Amino acid sequence: MNHLKIKVCGMREPANIQALALLPIDYMGFIFYEKSARYTPNLPNISIPASIKKTGVFVNAEQAMIHKKIAQGLQAVQLHGQESPMYCEQVKTQRTEIIKAFGIDTSTSWESLAPYMGIVDYFLFDTSSPQHGGTGRSFNWELLKAYPYDVPYFLSGGLDLVNIPNALAIKDERLIGLDINSKFEVEPGIKDIDKLQKALKIIRHE
Repeated sequence: MNHLKIKVCGMREPANIQALALLPIDYMGFIFYEKSARYTPNLPNISIPASIKKTGVFVNAEQAMIHKKIAQGLQAVQLHGQESPMYCEQVKTQRTEIIKAFGIDTSTSWESLAPYMGIVDYFLFDTSSPQHGGTGRSFNWELLKAYPYDVPYFLSGGLDLVNIPNALAIKDERLIGLDINSKFEVEPGIKDIDKLQKALKIIRHE
């Protein structure tokens, strides 16, 4: 498997963001969805290394709001609602990656992802839930064996120190990264940096 990208989502507090920015991660996520316990209204005015892509997470948001956040410095946009392929195309810019999230369970119709081909850069597969992620629960990763497309994907949903080795054992070149959130928190929006360091050592085989 190629070098996995690491995305840490749900960041909010300045000191915690600064501490996370010292770790070798690839994406730092900020949730602009007001119903989330990790909601933040603005991108933090904090210097983040260019190697870490600032990622905005949105749920059925007004496109104007997304473009405003992109103008403020987002390098990636994660769409976690019922955004259509046309919507994804309209918010995409030359300098911004589009990550389209889907909740996965036994009722998932992979064919419903086909219209997004050629528009989104990555899919993100999370545990299916009405609250659009943040459940802290994993889904049955065996379901990924039926995924029929070439679009690379992030794996999300309940990743922790116990099951990350199992995620690393998934033999699928399309698995491009792991999305880490609630299992590495002291409280919603505050990450446990020591615990994240342990996870990174496991993932990087250190």
